[in-house]
Amino acid sequence: MSGERPGGGEDDLSFEVPDDLSSLTTPRAPTLAVLVTQVATAEALAAACALAKLDVDAVPSSVGAIAVPRSPADGARTAAAVSQMLRQVPVVLLEKREGRVDAGQWVAGTREKDLPAGLVLSGAPAVLEDLLLGDVPVGEVEGVVTSVGISRLKAMRLLAQNRR
Repeated sequence: MSGERPGGGEDDLSFEVPDDLSSLTTPRAPTLAVLVTQVATAEALAAACALAKLDVDAVPSSVGAIAVPRSPADGARTAAAVSQMLRQVPVVLLEKREGRVDAGQWVAGTREKDLPAGLVLSGAPAVLEDLLLGDVPVGEVEGVVTSVGISRLKAMRLLAQNRR
């Protein structure tokens, strides 16, 4: 009767236990990173990121430009660099891992505190939710500007134009 349930039928109780259990407790790399800033325009954010050698797609929103790093693993590096450029103005990094969203506030290059992702998203613009849920690829968002390929001279011009 081994392997049979009392009601009949066999249980498939075969599973494999890994030799190294660290994969069960090690945090997974993010599958998406999104940085919410108070920068007025996507052009200005893309230009600043180009000067900092950060590969992002900048998206306009009603609360400020949003940076989406080309590599989700660069979220923390991007948040540190952008928050360093903006000095005392906080930025919020949202990272999606295995269907879960984590949020943190960055100021002057340092992660200051964790934030409840639900509260951050409760008043967020629709474009942010669309990006996090994967409803709209960043390349299809209206007004998206990439920092990739912006020369130093063009970045300086974009920043000067957006100061006005």
